[in-house]
Amino acid sequence: MILVTGANGNVGSEVAAALVDADEPVRALSRTAATSSIRPGVEVVPGDLDRPETLAAALAGVDAVFLLPGFRDMPGVLARIRAAGAARVVLLSGGSAGDNDPDNAISRYMARSETAVRESGLPWTFLRPVAFMSNTLRWVPELRDGDVVREPFATVRVANIDPYDIAAVAVRALLTPAHEGRIYHLSGPESLLPADRLAMLGAVLGRNLTLRALSPDEARAELTAAMPAEYVDAFFRFYVDGTLDESTVRPTVEEITGRPPRTFRQWATAHVGAFAARK
Repeated sequence: MILVTGANGNVGSEVAAALVDADEPVRALSRTAATSSIRPGVEVVPGDLDRPETLAAALAGVDAVFLLPGFRDMPGVLARIRAAGAARVVLLSGGSAGDNDPDNAISRYMARSETAVRESGLPWTFLRPVAFMSNTLRWVPELRDGDVVREPFATVRVANIDPYDIAAVAVRALLTPAHEGRIYHLSGPESLLPADRLAMLGAVLGRNLTLRALSPDEARAELTAAMPAEYVDAFFRFYVDGTLDESTVRPTVEEITGRPPRTFRQWATAHVGAFAARK
């Protein structure tokens, strides 16, 4: 039995689906009753990673765990995973986990999560993907109202990755000890500007879309309205100060899965329905 945390999310839902497709028994940990994004065939068990004492039922008989980072008591969660007899943990981390920047809130919680896993005594694999293609879904509200997208950090190239490909690597690491003790940096096959992605999305939708780059002040104001200030500062350190480079195209997905990662156009085509409806 494989336990997937975050099974309602972009990556966790793909991991659960891939395990079902591989005919592996899979259980999803759900903190809420919202299970619409969880694939049929997945056993859903309630539990909260912020409350390790709620995890007993989810961990019963589990062989491996796909784990999200950043929970309040990571050592407590990992102690329960180990006590349950799990053979390994695959941690979804991020590229900034290794940059040794304790003043960056995102880097800090990623690094602390990796440290907790290393110190748990459990065999582990760390996945450090670049930004997800699915982050493009934040454009949906604007594209339902018109053809202009406002974008912070418009000059930053990223080799965005489809969560489907992160999941494909995760499943291999969950099912075999061959990937234990490895840190995998994962990217998509193309290094693109936001305007490049928007043009590809427009071609898929049959629409002429325009990107308006936000000034730093505009970007900070919009991001501050959506997330804590320390995370806004982290993104500015990444993409304005240049402490994180996500532009490099890496061969890791193909090396592990035997096929190239999906392109952004493929992702956009698969998710066209999310963008198609207009007011």
